[in-house]
Amino acid sequence: MGTSWSARVMAPGDAGPALLEDLQRQLDLVVAQMSHWERDSNLSRFNSAPAGNWHRLPDEFFTVLSYALDVAEASGGAYDPCAGALVNAWGFGARQRYNEAKFYAPLPAASAAIVARADRQRLRLDPGSRRALQPGGVQLDLSSVAKGYAVDLLARCLEAQGLHHYLIEIGGELRGAGTKADGQPWWVALEGVPDAVDGAAQTRVALHGLAIATSGDYRRYFEHGGRRASHTLDPRTGAPIRNDVASVTVLHAECMAADALSTALSVLGPVDGLAFAERHHLAARFLLRHGGGLREVVSSAYQELLQ
Repeated sequence: MGTSWSARVMAPGDAGPALLEDLQRQLDLVVAQMSHWERDSNLSRFNSAPAGNWHRLPDEFFTVLSYALDVAEASGGAYDPCAGALVNAWGFGARQRYNEAKFYAPLPAASAAIVARADRQRLRLDPGSRRALQPGGVQLDLSSVAKGYAVDLLARCLEAQGLHHYLIEIGGELRGAGTKADGQPWWVALEGVPDAVDGAAQTRVALHGLAIATSGDYRRYFEHGGRRASHTLDPRTGAPIRNDVASVTVLHAECMAADALSTALSVLGPVDGLAFAERHHLAARFLLRHGGGLREVVSSAYQELLQ
């Protein structure tokens, strides 16, 4: 998945090697099914398939794609797992990346043409047979949800073995449960914005049965037309977000949800995103670029959680 992972687990001293193998198997499963870096993954094979083919998706892949489509529908298209062609055009896919020689940002007409194809509306799922129809040219990209799902898989793997005290991290997305040996919960600092002149006050949260994910415009970006072109794209416009959102952090019981929803709220922005968070009782923190610094806006559920 192009990133690192770690797991801190309160377990018997002799459990290490076997436990590591079990966790690695879960990660290998996600990579084999949903990675856009691996040319032979189920996702890559679907993306390269000719039009008119139905594909039986593995259960995990189908679960993640179905949830991502639910978030897309709820957010009015601000989040879209079918926006892979747009991601690739802006250089944030697995190949022809923005930081490689000979990359050029797409012309507005090219982005508009991708948006006009309405790939999400053309995709078809059959829940009964857990199949998906490739209508032609649809490029799935689950990079903003698969990592969170992988965190949840590791958590379920540990729980199934009677291990209920852990902190799991994949690429900055975390989930914790139980306590450490000293009885303290797993305290983690909310991710800041490294390139801001001054940041919001440092906040720590205890991940006691909670997951956390952050979407930030500072992770992957390039300068384009005198402005920051972030990897967070608005599928509705075909362009990087331009709403002053530096990052959005979401706390949720499931890391898959926190992962996808932090991206959706980033695209929706401080007004519509906060309204969405309030409607769905999401614990969300927005860090907005304001002058050379940051301004913090939080949802009611976030305030309640930190009290």
